[in-house]
Amino acid sequence: MATKMDVSPAAVPPGPGKTLQKQWLEVVGISHYVFAFLFLVPFAMVLLLFLLFTRLWPLSVLYLLWIYLDRHTPSQGGRRFVWPRTWAIWKHQRDYFPIKLVKTAELPPSQNYVLGSHPHGVMCTGAFCNFTTECNDFSQRFPGLQPWLATLAGLFYLPVFRDYIMAGGLRPVSRRSLDFVLSQPQRGQAVVIVIGGAQESLYTAPGWHCLALKKHKGFVRLALRHGASLVPVYSFGENDTFKGMNFSEGSWQYLCQVIFKKIVGFPPCIFWGRGLFSSNSWGLLPLPVPITTVVGGPIPVPQCSSPSQEQVDHYHRLYMDALERLFEEHKESCGVPASTRLTFL
Repeated sequence: MATKMDVSPAAVPPGPGKTLQKQWLEVVGISHYVFAFLFLVPFAMVLLLFLLFTRLWPLSVLYLLWIYLDRHTPSQGGRRFVWPRTWAIWKHQRDYFPIKLVKTAELPPSQNYVLGSHPHGVMCTGAFCNFTTECNDFSQRFPGLQPWLATLAGLFYLPVFRDYIMAGGLRPVSRRSLDFVLSQPQRGQAVVIVIGGAQESLYTAPGWHCLALKKHKGFVRLALRHGASLVPVYSFGENDTFKGMNFSEGSWQYLCQVIFKKIVGFPPCIFWGRGLFSSNSWGLLPLPVPITTVVGGPIPVPQCSSPSQEQVDHYHRLYMDALERLFEEHKESCGVPASTRLTFL
């Protein structure tokens, strides 16, 4: 049953009179996120390679052996810790934009859920902050739910980065991994999938609301296999945090992006934001624009171990309709012009 829109008090940004110290803490918070997203993997690989040529070479060898022996852990429960969700740095990152979490309906913990998060944007900042951290008090807003944000399975083979994201509760977006979560005897499991995936990042630009959803139906099959309710989620402002270079379909630049994606699993997305020391300079920090993540109501789904294509198509259409209604109901309050419509690709 729908409830009155509820915005967490913790999500309300500080007033315009922020102290210089607070401003720098926010920059540190978002810089940490950008560094982990873009540079932690190459930094870790260079460090491991460097250690191989020093007296500490056994550390690199033992860690690589550990990755091999531990390769199945991400798909079999992971290694999640509670304390990283409560780090103070996430609240500074929240206030940098700021990021809000809006609850529109109750999600009883007696059910399991598949939350479809839209749009992907460049760094999935809204989904990450609201579902993998407690900066907006997710556990108090949705008591009894255990959120699991799913991401590319290949990331869990990368040294150091795999352990970092596992600690926060991220899981591979693979059938084996997600079936494991939703098969647990304890109810209240909430799998969060960024449906558009890396492909959708190619449609990221301020003012754009293009979703790669028409052909993405695996999340509906997952929900049907486990009888998990579907929940649409939209993060308004996610596409506004970076400026980017978008190429039209059919152009040689776009074809190069598609080929690159087929080889490595994600497309090269050209983007830029603000600098570290000045909001007017070019850099890799996101633009400080508000992000509002709106969690919609649940769509009940029957359990069917082998869903037919007709069932999948039916609930996929119901989901798209619910997502479009969610967008229409909240777009103006989130700063989106009334004439703007969602585009499904």
